[in-house]
Formats: sequence, structure tokens, C-alpha cells
Amino acid sequence: MSRDKFDHTMRFNIRADEETSVARLVLEKVYIALQEKGYNPINQLVGYFLSGDPAFITSHNNARSLIRKLERDELLEELLRAYLEKD
Repeated sequence: MSRDKFDHTMRFNIRADEETSVARLVLEKVYIALQEKGYNPINQLVGYFLSGDPAFITSHNNARSLIRKLERDELLEELLRAYLEKD
């Protein structure tokens, strides 16, 4: 493998705002579903993000199906955007 490959920063292109609003909606619905079932939503979502295992997400209110419709990087992008952007 060429050393030159590691000497340059790669670009990651982000999606349009409408796609991130879908991610926000999914995260909100999953968060609420986890709360309603008595889980700690933050712990469960971290488990999902780290492992990729949808078993960390309840099937209550179709939350597991919803979260699987988006890639984890799309969801993480939305989390970072919400956390770091100050409107």
C-alpha cells in the first residue's frame, strides 16, 4: 500500500438538508419508543451505533424497522450536526 494514500485528507460529502431531517425524525421516534418501553434511550442508541445490532432498538412503534431504513453514518451525521451547530 502506498504511503501517499495516508498523507492526504479524504473528503466526506454530506447529504442535503431534507435527508438529515428524515434522520432527525427517525431518531426522535426511536428515542420516544425506547423511553416508552422503559429503556435508557442514550444507552440503547450507543449500543446500536457501536455494534450495528438492531436488537438494541425496541420494535415498539416500529422503531427497529425505522432505524434500519437509514445507514448509521446518516444518523450519526444528524447527531453531530445537532450537537455542534449553534443556530
